[in-house]
Amino acid sequence: MKLIIAIIQPDKLEEVKEELYKAEVNLLTVNEVLGHGRQKGVTEVYRGARESGNLLRKVRLEIAVNDGFVEPTVKAIIKGARTGETGDGKIFVLDLKECVRIRTEERGSPAIG
Repeated sequence: MKLIIAIIQPDKLEEVKEELYKAEVNLLTVNEVLGHGRQKGVTEVYRGARESGNLLRKVRLEIAVNDGFVEPTVKAIIKGARTGETGDGKIFVLDLKECVRIRTEERGSPAIG
């Protein structure tokens, strides 16, 4: 079992969701977050002075999957989120020690679905 965390551009969320559904990945959690990577925020000129905003709006996806769905999930996120520009985001794949379905108390892979 793995936990996949992806940080993407907010305007790519619908495309990523469509690609995930095509890959038969239907369980996800979405959060609006703030952060920046290499682009180091936004620089704007206001009344002749440069001002840098430190944090940009991003979307964080959290997806728990069984091992056989890791690569299709990663590929679906890349396909939906990629623009080729700096700031497309990152994907993190973490080991998931345990999963428990609250309703039935199932544990492990069956709890993910």
